[in-house]
Amino acid sequence: MLYATNVLFVRYGKGTLAPWSPPEKLVIRGPYRYMRQPMIFGVFLVLLGEAVWLTSWVSIGWLITFVTANLIYIPLIEEKALLMRFGESYEKYRQNVRSWIPRLAPWNDEASEDER
Repeated sequence: MLYATNVLFVRYGKGTLAPWSPPEKLVIRGPYRYMRQPMIFGVFLVLLGEAVWLTSWVSIGWLITFVTANLIYIPLIEEKALLMRFGESYEKYRQNVRSWIPRLAPWNDEASEDER
């Protein structure tokens, strides 16, 4: 997932995941057509799997800390920055694609296809 999303950011977003070289264009391709946070969701699934497999309070605590931190950081900081950078196209995307729960069908916005 990390490799695939990096390729999307470089090829279509004209940037990277790194904060010093952010994408110039909004990327709504691949897993981003199903959910806004596919990489964070992937990490959540890994941590959940570890917590279940290890049945360790430390693993469960780390899972809860990770989820809590992202539930605070993403809407307060990341999404505000994305709204400032991409404006109306990000707002439309945000209204149609959930953050943590994948859509059953991919979202396709033909109106902004040229922008991506």
